[in-house]
Amino acid sequence: MKPWIELGTANIPNDGGILTLRQRDQEFSISLSGPRGELMNSRRFHSEQQLSVLGCAHLKNHENARVVVGGMGMGYTLAAALDALPPSAEVIVADLIPEVVEWNRGPLGACAGRPLDDSRVVVHIGDVGELLVNHNGSYDAVLLDVDNGPEGLTHSDNNWLYSIEGTSSIYNSLTPGGVLAVWSAGPDTMYVSRLKKAGFQVEVKTVRERPGKGARHAIFMAKKNSRAISR
Repeated sequence: MKPWIELGTANIPNDGGILTLRQRDQEFSISLSGPRGELMNSRRFHSEQQLSVLGCAHLKNHENARVVVGGMGMGYTLAAALDALPPSAEVIVADLIPEVVEWNRGPLGACAGRPLDDSRVVVHIGDVGELLVNHNGSYDAVLLDVDNGPEGLTHSDNNWLYSIEGTSSIYNSLTPGGVLAVWSAGPDTMYVSRLKKAGFQVEVKTVRERPGKGARHAIFMAKKNSRAISR
């Protein structure tokens, strides 16, 4: 078996650790320094795709849909969102770490079909929360895959997204009938309670990391009432 080749590293802000991108043949891996180890692998991405498939299902024929994707990752969530949306859509992808975006513009981009080349994509370098605060009724869907789920594992500021304050801000940022979809390594009953407290109708889907096999992940599907107004 061929050895892994290191292609690049990136520091996570606020001493969150170091990300490392590696390649072995056509396989790519992004890992976090320390005991957490591998975060993403180009052979296991089905659940990330399902995040977009489920989160954008209501927008198939929605003209001028606006969608936020939190977390560039390996590009699979963004690519699946683009596949699910009409030509008139705009997709804003946010990532805190500029190197991750550059990796996706480089050799890593081929994995997901180079979604950053799509003219519908706008890149935001910075915290996805910046796109959600005081943007009432701006988005038709918000797709979050910024960490291991409703816990800021790699970046403590991510905790705000899952707090009642952050969840309420996301609720307000959505149009009536808009959807928040959140990827998680597993279920979280406390997070479901916060989503409901913010006003969402909530359903939790279980998806596999590969079609029909592999680890089971959770996708929190939170829908804003179609008659709701932002508070």
